[in-house]
Amino acid sequence: MTTLQIIILAIVQGITEFLPISSSGHLILVPELTDWPDQGVMMDVGVHVGTLFAVILYFRNDVWRMLTAFWELLLLKKDYDKSERLILLMVILATIPIVIFGGIAAAYDLPDMLRTIEVIGWTSIIFGLLLYWYDKHSPANFDLSNLKYGHAITIGMAQILSLIPGTSRSGITMTAARALGFSRTDAARFSMLLSIPTIIAAGSLQLLKLLGEPQSQNASVNELLWGAGLAFISAILAISALMKWLERSSMTPFVIYRVALGCVLLFIVYG
Repeated sequence: MTTLQIIILAIVQGITEFLPISSSGHLILVPELTDWPDQGVMMDVGVHVGTLFAVILYFRNDVWRMLTAFWELLLLKKDYDKSERLILLMVILATIPIVIFGGIAAAYDLPDMLRTIEVIGWTSIIFGLLLYWYDKHSPANFDLSNLKYGHAITIGMAQILSLIPGTSRSGITMTAARALGFSRTDAARFSMLLSIPTIIAAGSLQLLKLLGEPQSQNASVNELLWGAGLAFISAILAISALMKWLERSSMTPFVIYRVALGCVLLFIVYG
């Protein structure tokens, strides 16, 4: 891979992983629109590792509390912080559906069958408009201390839709959280905490695929380090910008971008 390709892929992954505009869709579009060869599974894993460390660093306090709660749960401690254990259990519960359905989908190569510009165009528009509707019309009555099992299951089931390229994992989970009445910042915060086990699960699945297809190892250690590092930096900046933006404004700019992108892609397909 060229240096330019690594830089573009890493920045695209870092920015789009946590913004509600679909990282997988953009990573598919890069080789489609540039005639670059597919970056391969190894580079996909590398840039995902970069974004994983970014979200862990940004939400380090939440992550530390969740790890503490997990340790206390293993030790069966009766004296524990209920709020910390609540977030941990809700994240675990919301992750279960994507692990089950993601494994099934991968076994039948369903995501790969849908990796087309046409699918990404339609999902960008449809799920963008869905995000707009619930962001504009849903109240902001709840924060994460109000999370219940039903909320986690609903958000987790919604996350399954992110298996369709262009849907956006962060976008669909934020949409579900907003539909349930959570504030924009808490919807984003839970979505990003939920991304940690999801990225780990997806990365593990990609590594298993890599072991079965050694010919896909088309990235050197140096390329992987550059990809992971640039994805880390761009992801940190994207998360920080998103959280600050949602404190004072809506999801509308992301919706406009999604609809515009979808229209351009459909024009390419049907025009």
